[in-house]
Amino acid sequence: MPVKIASVARRSPAARAGIEAGDVLLTVNGHEISDVLDYMFYCAEDRVELAIESGGKTHRRVIYKSEYDDIGLEFDTFLMDSKQSCRNKCIFCFIDQMPPGMRETLYFKDDDARLSFLQGNYVTLTNLTDKDIQRIIDMRLNINVSVHTTDPELRCRMMNNRFAGEKLKYLKMMTDAGLELNCQIVCCPGINDGAELERTLSDLGELMPNIRSTAVVPVGLTAYREGLYPLKAFDRESAGAVIDVIAAFQESFLKKYGTRMAYAADEFFLTAEREIPDAEYYEDYPQYENGVGLLRSLYDEVCGALDEYDECEDSLSRIRRVTVATGTAAEDFHKKLAELIMKRFPDVRIKVRGIRNRFFGETITVAGLVTAGDLTDQLRGEDIGDELLIPKVMLKADEPVFLDDLTVGDVEKALGTRVVAVANDGYEYVRKVLGIEER
Repeated sequence: MPVKIASVARRSPAARAGIEAGDVLLTVNGHEISDVLDYMFYCAEDRVELAIESGGKTHRRVIYKSEYDDIGLEFDTFLMDSKQSCRNKCIFCFIDQMPPGMRETLYFKDDDARLSFLQGNYVTLTNLTDKDIQRIIDMRLNINVSVHTTDPELRCRMMNNRFAGEKLKYLKMMTDAGLELNCQIVCCPGINDGAELERTLSDLGELMPNIRSTAVVPVGLTAYREGLYPLKAFDRESAGAVIDVIAAFQESFLKKYGTRMAYAADEFFLTAEREIPDAEYYEDYPQYENGVGLLRSLYDEVCGALDEYDECEDSLSRIRRVTVATGTAAEDFHKKLAELIMKRFPDVRIKVRGIRNRFFGETITVAGLVTAGDLTDQLRGEDIGDELLIPKVMLKADEPVFLDDLTVGDVEKALGTRVVAVANDGYEYVRKVLGIEER
């Protein structure tokens, strides 16, 4: 697939070879390029021969570089073509439960294996063919897979896709080829928990050691489910039952393979009103980006940061008052962190406010789905103190914008106070609570 070059990085190997914006890339080392994966794969070698069309003529350009170094070409889209969308109608799909009127990009259902490899997205495998899987194997791409269940019939029902069950064969094809996969199970009470969860974990265990990890996460239910499959949320008892099922398999996997492999998301422990496990439970935190172990990591890092400040000559004592906003699920957890910090620094007062999610519905309790509107509505008129601290996950990755398209600046104006976004990093958490500049 010929693709137009949008720009060329200055002083890059491609620029030195005389390639310019507007030229068309035809082949790399004799191979046609269908997307960014082909481009990256064939450009990885230390000698790269490009066929370039410029001014109506085809030219050959040879680039010598260190293996895997980028040659400096940029294209109109990251993937060099359009994203692959989801072909399923999952009974638990969060996007189907979104309120109307949000920005258009939030309604796009991504199911692109290329983004799984490049950015860590989870894919269902339902829009892939045998040829696609062979390409993944040939390129040695370790991807992340949304499994949900290994019962073929149940998987078809859960995804409302008659091909969803047969696509499970790709798990074995990839693991037999030596690829390492991370998996996830969106767990729905009465659907794929209990005996079905046991079956799924048992089947994934048969693919060990090439299933690196599996996150079991609870279904998220908003107030916008009219006409959708009737699902219920986890309660204290059912969340605890999921934890217990996973724990039994962890013990078996640990003895046999030296890893627990399966992990319950933090939300299960909060809902079940159980203590967050010690760091050992999470091993090397393979499912951290999937909400598994965030609270334990944050707690341990806060303790480490306080120990570090204990060793400083400067006591860092100062009179300071802040408010920490979070989702209702983690409110008590953040109160424990506040107590730790205030015990070490008696002049610091921290108020923790769990924000009820009225935008999506109060069954949504995680911080990452709190909107600016709910923040301002529930905090307006309160004595916030010197600053309002919010988790960075409330904002877009690259902009200070909330899900309801209001900005940090909008919240600051409405509440008359400075708003500071904090990453899930205990050292940054302590610094920003104390108002300390990073050293």
